[in-house]
Amino acid sequence: MKRTFAAAMVSALALATAASAASAEIKIAHVYGKTGPLEAYAKQSHDGLMLGLEYATGGTMEINGEKIVVIEKDTQLKPENGKALLEEAYGDDDVDLAVGPVSSGVALAMLPVAEEYEKLLIVEPAVADSITGENWNRYIFRTGRNSSQDAVANAIALAGPNVHIATLAQDYAFGRDGISAFKEALETVGSKVDYEEYVPTDTTDFTAAAERIFNAMKDLDGEKKLFIIWAGGGNPMSKINAMDPSRFGIQIATGGNILAAMKAYKDFPGMEGATYYYYEIPKNPVNDWLVKEHEARFGTPPDFFTAGGMAAGIAVVEAIKKAGSTDTEELISAMEGMEWETPKGKMVFRPEDHQALQSMYHFKIKVDPNVEWAIPELVRELTIEDLPIPIRNK
Repeated sequence: MKRTFAAAMVSALALATAASAASAEIKIAHVYGKTGPLEAYAKQSHDGLMLGLEYATGGTMEINGEKIVVIEKDTQLKPENGKALLEEAYGDDDVDLAVGPVSSGVALAMLPVAEEYEKLLIVEPAVADSITGENWNRYIFRTGRNSSQDAVANAIALAGPNVHIATLAQDYAFGRDGISAFKEALETVGSKVDYEEYVPTDTTDFTAAAERIFNAMKDLDGEKKLFIIWAGGGNPMSKINAMDPSRFGIQIATGGNILAAMKAYKDFPGMEGATYYYYEIPKNPVNDWLVKEHEARFGTPPDFFTAGGMAAGIAVVEAIKKAGSTDTEELISAMEGMEWETPKGKMVFRPEDHQALQSMYHFKIKVDPNVEWAIPELVRELTIEDLPIPIRNK
């Protein structure tokens, strides 16, 4: 009888130990548009997230002895999918927190789910201001830049005395928020937008839009620039340039982009703007590691959204280490005001709206025949202190 009881106790202890080991996991959902028009962005974001987790854990993929498990969920860029998949991640998968998505429209559908389940959503790389603005809740943190950071940086790069600016953007949250923020930013440097044009996201023929822009700008005196905000494929820069805006004295301008898109920038030597990241610009140990590892593993330099994904991965690890827990309230306390090092250097989660404050880069396009994309050569790093980013969630 004693032997049977002892054996039963050993079995029970073994089961308890196994159950404890199974539960000793940190589960993260990456809810993002793995397939669809922005899948190039998505792959970079996921590669970066995994590299960030690896870097911040010294290659162990563990935090305080607990294994990190990443669960991927594909929104296919559909807001209803993003909402349902995040509900599934929090409810059925019982993840500790989620990262994503790629699209601002999908992100806006996901924000209320985080609030309902009282779990964190780290937004990366969706850009719309409204994510950390009017639609924000306290469970939302964003490592990616927002529209205002793009806008203020580009306004600093483009504005000047007697400069007239028209804009062209996609007619959805990313484009509308981006232009709204850009207009506001221009006002702070004593300039304004003279004409705005919005087109559907799937537009392929830009003739009518370009002609309206040309007609609005052609009789203005001074320097004239057409600032384009565009996400995904079908960037209209080359098509509009083929319509010869220079005959009206109009120069095309835009922000930075992924390397594939920057092949088209080779037609615009000397063009200025501001960018979120280019692998040769930041000089710090995190970026050095990212560039070296990415080129070794993938045969290419890291790109725009790889850096963002890595910043998110490092933020997750640093927050859990700082909190000593995956408890949501303890994580929020740890992350508000948290500083951490990324491929772009220091980022800081602003306590008021949980937006990551970060550097941006004023560039001028250089064309090198031996490089397949245009090179955004650094003119000036725009630091956190240089960028007065509005708080929009009040």
